[in-house]
Amino acid sequence: MLDLTGTLRARAHQGLTARRLRIARGVALVIGISMSAPMSVADSGSRDAIHTIKQLADIQLTEVQEECHNVIVYRESRFDRYAVNGSHHGYYQGRTTYVKGKPDDVQFYWYWTYVSSRYGVTEYDEPDYCKALHHLRAKGWQ
Repeated sequence: MLDLTGTLRARAHQGLTARRLRIARGVALVIGISMSAPMSVADSGSRDAIHTIKQLADIQLTEVQEECHNVIVYRESRFDRYAVNGSHHGYYQGRTTYVKGKPDDVQFYWYWTYVSSRYGVTEYDEPDYCKALHHLRAKGWQ
């Protein structure tokens, strides 16, 4: 239950002096100006979208894993997002319709999860694409 006598009758603090009021207005003015001022390009970060699977690999992986990743994608689909081989779809020829026609980032992180769970991760917590490539070669699939 609410305390109807004290809660509803409470008043705001009436003790702001003229000096404190000037300081509060000054602080509010500085905050308002700083929030409305445009940020410099260096402070705003990159707004450019990542457009290709190669760019994702370049940003997310070490050079060794990036090289193995790119060899896998080339062997599987020749970097064609819409590649189809029977019931296999996409860059990585996954046997799922989930990746069929999906954007690069969706396919990239789908394969990231797949390789991580099947072949493990490196010391840098990235999927071990080199083990996956070795497996492809050992089976003679590509």
